[in-house]
Amino acid sequence: MAQSKQIKSGKKLRSSYVTTTISIALVLFLLGIIGLLSLNAQRLSQYVKENIGFTILIKDNSREAEVKRLEKLLATSPFIKQTEYVDKERAAKELTEELGEDFVDFLGYNPLLSAIEVKVFAEYANPDSIAVVEQVIMEFPQVKEVLYQKNLIHLVHQNVNRISLVLLIFAVLLLLIAIALINNTIRLSVYSKRFLIRTMQLVGATKGFIRQPFLVTSILHGFVGAALAIVLLSGMIYVSSNELAGVIGFHNMDLILILFGIVIACGVLMTLLSTFFAVNKYLNLRTDDLYF
Repeated sequence: MAQSKQIKSGKKLRSSYVTTTISIALVLFLLGIIGLLSLNAQRLSQYVKENIGFTILIKDNSREAEVKRLEKLLATSPFIKQTEYVDKERAAKELTEELGEDFVDFLGYNPLLSAIEVKVFAEYANPDSIAVVEQVIMEFPQVKEVLYQKNLIHLVHQNVNRISLVLLIFAVLLLLIAIALINNTIRLSVYSKRFLIRTMQLVGATKGFIRQPFLVTSILHGFVGAALAIVLLSGMIYVSSNELAGVIGFHNMDLILILFGIVIACGVLMTLLSTFFAVNKYLNLRTDDLYF
């Protein structure tokens, strides 16, 4: 009977350790996501801005050699990151695929114009700079019109700083929530051992002696939880790198190592401090208060 109780007690103890570790890992994983976004905020801002481009429509009577020369000239400009020439035939083919029917056969001719798709560097992706770039491009005789979404560029430029501020506030709030969740998890774990703490006090154990195994265990929980969170974050980074190449990925190892170091430090420090204060609470409680 006694052996059966010991086995059950051991299973409950292991289950408690596993639950605590998983809870810590999930909280650190969420904290790591916000940390990843915060560390990559500048790259994310640059990525968004540099994916806002405009289209240069070419006059129908322009020769292809002149257009190619214009494209090369634009590609070497200090404000333009990328150019892509789309001739009338390719534009008609892409539009036909989108519409699901051949509009050229229906109309009897191709009404589309050749175009050059342009993307500018992030520092020029604002309304004032785009307007100056538009004026420069319109001076070329082959250019008929420059098309871009002025409202979208203005909106992105206006909201990038706001988004960064909101992200920072959200990160702070999540950090506070993470501290509260880990603290409550540790407190419940220590609460289940409050009578063991009292028993050790009754046999003459010092506070430091009683506190030591709890602190060592908390460091282990924090480190293992952080390791699990890092595994989850690595998987998320790997998946995200396919969608956000150049922004989030393992090529930014400096930021990733900083993030992983922060996750480990947060995991160990938060569990250590929470355990320290939780154990101290029950070390200083009267015996009658242990039943509440």
